Amino acid sequence: MFDNLSDRLGGVFDRLKGRGALKEQDVRDAMREVRVALLEADVALPVARRFIDAVTEKAVGQDVLKSVTPGQQVVKIVHDELVEMLGGPDSEGLKLEAKPPVVIMMVGLQGSGKTTTTAKLGKLIREKHGKKAMMASLDVNRPAAQEQLQVLGEQVEVATLPIVAGQQPVDIARRSMEAARLQNFDVLLLDTAGRLHVDEALMAEMKAVAGVSVPTEVLLVVDSLTGQDAVNVAQSFSGEVPLTGVVLTRMDGDARGGAALSMRAVTGKPIKFAGTGEKLDAIESFRAGSVADRILGMGDVVSLVEKAAATIKEEDAEALAKRMSKGQFDLNDLRMQLQQMQNMGGMGVLAGMMPGMKKAKAALAASDMDDKVLVHMDAIIGSMTAKERANPALLNAKRKRRVAAGSGTEVPQVNKVLKMHQEMSRAMKQIKKMGGLKGLASMFGGGGLPGMGGGGPGGASGMPGLGGPGGPQGGPGVDPNTLPPDLKKLLDNK
Repeated sequence: MFDNLSDRLGGVFDRLKGRGALKEQDVRDAMREVRVALLEADVALPVARRFIDAVTEKAVGQDVLKSVTPGQQVVKIVHDELVEMLGGPDSEGLKLEAKPPVVIMMVGLQGSGKTTTTAKLGKLIREKHGKKAMMASLDVNRPAAQEQLQVLGEQVEVATLPIVAGQQPVDIARRSMEAARLQNFDVLLLDTAGRLHVDEALMAEMKAVAGVSVPTEVLLVVDSLTGQDAVNVAQSFSGEVPLTGVVLTRMDGDARGGAALSMRAVTGKPIKFAGTGEKLDAIESFRAGSVADRILGMGDVVSLVEKAAATIKEEDAEALAKRMSKGQFDLNDLRMQLQQMQNMGGMGVLAGMMPGMKKAKAALAASDMDDKVLVHMDAIIGSMTAKERANPALLNAKRKRRVAAGSGTEVPQVNKVLKMHQEMSRAMKQIKKMGGLKGLASMFGGGGLPGMGGGGPGGASGMPGLGGPGGPQGGPGVDPNTLPPDLKKLLDNK
């Protein structure tokens, strides 16, 4: 998401940061380019105009132009204004602390992704918030809509209200409220019907359902790919029903991001979640700071840590930590790391979240390297015997040919996997010399490392604090030149 805008802004700010001193005209010229970039990203004209005026007013001040690093100061101002445009530094999550059952009413046009999003939220509420949730479909117009939610409920292990043929939406809402109370559900998600466009019948039905269920949250689901039309739909709904937030779907396919950038400013409603794929766990809390970081190529460490905490099994992390502390790292360990990378979204997603990895992500795209590489590497390791994985030194030329044939690859690809293992194994031995994981963690600003617990925001499955202003710990950071040669080489290659 935001790829086009991020590339355009990156070019503008690289030119600004490359100059030792800035004149007022330099800033105004740069802001003109930023304005064009925002409009090309399908940001609403009034929103783009207000943004540029606010940034320019602050950026042409003497404190910025006379500072030691004026280019970086301008980038910081743009970042802060982006955060403000997207909803402010404090993200607004779901309000789940009301008297149960807390009712979350999902509204929106037909085809926006309401039913799938309802299931995603049900899964999120069960897994992340630890609450007992039930879903009910009030869509009696679209064929098999109720059956669709029922199937999704089975997939995400969230209860659904039994279907009663011929029952109308208001009656279904009443029955679901009664069932949720009797069965002690904490949260009730109501998936309402949609229309092809905003009309009186749609609004009347939603108001009637809201009157019966008294929802704590009314979430509007809109398709971000429709750009400014998504913003117009949000305006129409916010004028008719008491919306508490917006969920933007298909954000993974929206390279422009205009709907996200305009939504809060135009409607006054916070964006609470972003759908980032078809899988039922592909939904993220929408944090203005993290989105601004991604747009400006600063990474998104918080989301990276959350993905790690959600996908890395604690017992695996503990076992790997013990082996790393002893300087041990075999091909089984490498295979586990590759599988975790796939589970966290693949190389492209991870590179986009790592600070300073924007160029690496572009290089991956340019070289046609995709997550098939991870699949091939996993196949290569899977074609080895248990003894070979535990002791790669056994792999002579004959064995390598057998592994290549078994994995459908070539011997040079097998050699690349073995070379990667050798470099990572050397790095593990260097970590042991530096005092193990705790010694390395202290270098990185005291953040938690896998299996160590504490420290990082990810808990036992945390990631190292990356230091500097962009890292979650705000630690002192690390001078790469002070690292041992093998570890520095490994980090440089990444």
